[in-house]
Amino acid sequence: MRTGSEPTTARSSLRVRFWLSVWGVVWTVAGTAAFALAGHPGWALACGMLFLVVAADLAFVVRHIRQGPHYQPGRDVPPYEPPTDRP
Repeated sequence: MRTGSEPTTARSSLRVRFWLSVWGVVWTVAGTAAFALAGHPGWALACGMLFLVVAADLAFVVRHIRQGPHYQPGRDVPPYEPPTDRP
């Protein structure tokens, strides 16, 4: 159902961000281990730092998913009505 107010009532796809973050965690851990074993400490450090960013995003997404339907509404929740009064 389109209301014409989609930019103000947009919903993020947290499940997609969750799975992309999981994918990122897997690849950054694998990259860190591979570069460390290959003797490239600079690249291993870069992958390790990227792992911290991806893990923080994953924690953020999981927190918002656990907060319930206000942050991740299902198909049965109608779109939010835009505010009628302007400040």
